[in-house]
Amino acid sequence: MEYNKLKEKVYSCIDSQVGKAFELNKYLFNNPELSHKEYLAYEKYLELLRNEGIEVEEKFLGLDTAFKAIIHEDKDSDIKIGILAEYDALPDIGHACGHSASGSLSFLAALGLHKNKEYLKGNIYLFGTPGEEANGAKVDMAGSGVFDDFSYVIMIHMSDKNQISSKILALDALNFEFYGSPSHASASPWNGRNAVNGMTLFIHALDMMRQQLRDETRIHGTIKNGGSVPNIISDYAFCEYWFRYKKRDYLNEVVKMAHDAAEGCAKATQTRVKISEATKSLDDLRPTPYSDSLIKDIYENLGVEVDKGLVESLGSSDIGNLSYKCPALHPTISISDRPVSTHTREFAQCILTDKTKWAIDKGSKIIATYILKSLYDDSIIENMRKDFERP
Repeated sequence: MEYNKLKEKVYSCIDSQVGKAFELNKYLFNNPELSHKEYLAYEKYLELLRNEGIEVEEKFLGLDTAFKAIIHEDKDSDIKIGILAEYDALPDIGHACGHSASGSLSFLAALGLHKNKEYLKGNIYLFGTPGEEANGAKVDMAGSGVFDDFSYVIMIHMSDKNQISSKILALDALNFEFYGSPSHASASPWNGRNAVNGMTLFIHALDMMRQQLRDETRIHGTIKNGGSVPNIISDYAFCEYWFRYKKRDYLNEVVKMAHDAAEGCAKATQTRVKISEATKSLDDLRPTPYSDSLIKDIYENLGVEVDKGLVESLGSSDIGNLSYKCPALHPTISISDRPVSTHTREFAQCILTDKTKWAIDKGSKIIATYILKSLYDDSIIENMRKDFERP
């Protein structure tokens, strides 16, 4: 079928199914579940997909709330495309990151394509990716090698801006546990080795490190255990620090400095330190300049005005790890007519509005259009691969 005719058929299907996607968004919003505990969301996705005749692999890669749905398979094609769905929520403030809506958007795009699968070529899948907010499943998926031969993956994140790409920082989160020797702080302090001193010196060392770090490096932490009572020299202290930068290679250098600082501070206070991961390491999102220009055209053709400001950091996300395995597209779409930050109660209040229903409709068409374009024009995936292989 000619490209424009197929696109209109997919759009027509999306228009007829957008209510179903918004009801999914509403269900997830009203039943928020924390990372890797998204059992209701998982079952709802399986139910909806199977009701549409879509084959689903449960517990994908052994992850309890992950799935892989076959939207279309073509054994004669080496094109492999993944649409990503997120559906975990945050403690206390629920779907204040918009995953209920962004996952529903991905479901709607996949549904529009599946209902026209007889006209498609290539291999297209919808992946349920739990735990984006904590120890994201996409890290495990990237490490498994599943996506090594994918042409690309794509999703759209909810925001207060329409941006054709996202800025996502690499992240390492580390525990620093200091061990000393207890003693009475007044009667025999010389017998003690103060773990809190080691930790305190380390915290100051990190603050001094900041002076020599590159712009946009982020270091933030909290004390988890700072001793018990003043008259006992503490034999244990524990802090957790997060380190971020826009490129993984430099972040590795920063983390090495932090290791050296912790070990030096332990030695200076005659304590010892144990360093461990607090969460899985997340990579930065590799740029996709060629794809960004195509995404911009699709936004504008659908009447979605692209924000002209600088792309602001969304923090860190496990999609960065996938972007080191294949091209990963992660634009954003606005669900608010005024500035409102994600991870706030104000953002959560936007999720069930007509503006979010509009975003689900437009966003699903953006994903579907990009996929159709890449199936009809071989040069798109070729140029994406060139960007991906560029150092």
